[in-house]
Amino acid sequence: MKLLTGIMSKESKTQYMESIRRRYSGRGREGRSRLLDEVCDTLGLSRKHAIKALNGRVSTGGNGVRKGPPVRYDEAEKTVVVAIWRCAEMPCGKRLKATLPLWLGSYEARHGALPLAVRERILECSARQLDRLTALHRATETKRHGRLRGRTSHRLKKAIPVRCGPWEVDRPGWMESDTVSHGGGSSSGDFLHSLTMTDICSGWTELAAIWNNGGHAVKCAVEDIRERLPFEILGFDCDNGSEFLNHHLERYFGQLAAASKPVAWTRSRAYKKNDQAHVEQKNFTHVRQLLGYGRFDDESLVAAINRLYRDAWLPLHNHFCPVMKLVEKQRQGSKVRKCYDSPAAPCDRLLANPHVSESTKATLRGERAGLNPFELAEAVEQGLAGVFALLDTIHGERAAAEGELDDLPTGGNATFLAGGCVAASVADAPKAFTPPPAKKELISSPIRPKTKQRRVS
Repeated sequence: MKLLTGIMSKESKTQYMESIRRRYSGRGREGRSRLLDEVCDTLGLSRKHAIKALNGRVSTGGNGVRKGPPVRYDEAEKTVVVAIWRCAEMPCGKRLKATLPLWLGSYEARHGALPLAVRERILECSARQLDRLTALHRATETKRHGRLRGRTSHRLKKAIPVRCGPWEVDRPGWMESDTVSHGGGSSSGDFLHSLTMTDICSGWTELAAIWNNGGHAVKCAVEDIRERLPFEILGFDCDNGSEFLNHHLERYFGQLAAASKPVAWTRSRAYKKNDQAHVEQKNFTHVRQLLGYGRFDDESLVAAINRLYRDAWLPLHNHFCPVMKLVEKQRQGSKVRKCYDSPAAPCDRLLANPHVSESTKATLRGERAGLNPFELAEAVEQGLAGVFALLDTIHGERAAAEGELDDLPTGGNATFLAGGCVAASVADAPKAFTPPPAKKELISSPIRPKTKQRRVS
């Protein structure tokens, strides 16, 4: 019998299977075998699937019975999980499972108390199930709005040791530092940079917006971040850029050493970004995912971005966004198997560290008690909207100024003075390049034949 599955309708397949099923139950072993051959040839089913279909355990139509346990999580749990997941910067399932206990109290304070059964099911939800609950929203979420090199000091390169390989620290204070360029893909002109400093032990991250990536600006930002940190800086690891290897930071760390607060200053290998993998990751998750890759080329944006960092973005991540740390990495053939520890917020890692003083822990608990993650998430959106509104205003004023300049008289650099007078025209400055010759001249240029020349001594 020819394969008819391509031309049979769903109703025809159902009727055919019902007739075969009635005949199948009363046949012997050889009869059932022949009927299975017929069904496989007619519908193109495998033999095991045909056996299950004739025994009524599966269906060839759309009326099949759902496999697995009954559905446990309904819309009540999904609404809470998705709301917290979206405001917590859309973490993965493992991090979301550690995030839910931190955010549920604030969610109930805003939206009302949850039934006890709903709350228990949310807290018992596995990381894989949380990924399934947020998968649909993760696929439909829209994105947010959204490199300088300089001279290096050879003297400091010889004085500052190179650090590479995995970190082996058991207390906070060992920091990796890097800067993020906000030049929109171009290094010309003046624009903003973000200084990123992250702690290796706890994952606590601090940011500061600076103007023009100069050595003095980086030194001031490092000094400001050091005063904000809940622990002392024990080590400072940076790359080989001139924004770090300069006399400003050298003098600052020298003053700290003189005050009995020495800082171990190390640097990474040149052109080896994996030496600073921790801060490179934070450059993306904490800076690029917030501000994007656009150009911020006005100095008035520095204060607005620093307020966004300091008042909303950093408290949200340091207190309420759990992170995972790589514990072990094994290579099995061509695959690399990575093992991570349990997700925990940087604040929780500091509270659990025995090397952090009790006074510091009390301060951290007090700061977290006065914060609300939902209010911080809303403040992030409001601050980000304010930054981009200010950027649009700056671009609009520049476009209007360029339009006014285009209306000026040509034939020199004319300037309008008070009283409606026009200053005398000034001759244009000579250009620093010579226009290339026309293509016709290049094509029609005569080709001189090669001649042998003999030198006589």
